[in-house]
Amino acid sequence: GAMGFVPSSMLTMAKAPGLLEAFGGLAGTIGGMGAIDRGLSQMIANMVSNAAGCRYCQAHTATHAAHAGVDADKVAAIWEFETNELFSEAERAALRVARDAAQIPNATTDEQFEALAEHFDEQQVIQIVATISMFGYLNRWNDTMATTLEAEPLGFANQHLAANGWEAGKHAER
Repeated sequence: GAMGFVPSSMLTMAKAPGLLEAFGGLAGTIGGMGAIDRGLSQMIANMVSNAAGCRYCQAHTATHAAHAGVDADKVAAIWEFETNELFSEAERAALRVARDAAQIPNATTDEQFEALAEHFDEQQVIQIVATISMFGYLNRWNDTMATTLEAEPLGFANQHLAANGWEAGKHAER
């Protein structure tokens, strides 16, 4: 696949007829929209995964953000997005929505969407929310299934995220 390895989550989904194909169609459609930069898309996915507490998806999205050209220090500093100078106002608006959309109940506000509209057009907002929503599924899937992390995202997370409290936990090799 695009990652250079088949994610363990896909191997599990493939055990149910049609599930992997359906998910792949959704993921391909959202990723293929092209309305927002891939690096921003992965930072949004990382924020959702952080807020939801899915260590597997945190490692994956951090690795993908770095592959998409986001500096590893910026990826590691995602929780500091409000105050860290590495983040633009547009990124802050998107990450705020991602963080708060991952809350249960959803904590997004009209003001957050007004701020989003200052930086993004309708198609971009749709891709942002679609990305958030897709990771709602992936976070639940991988956290509930305790999906085992593959070598590359495990290594990246251990190197770049562990200092901020990340640990593989139930996603370590068993």
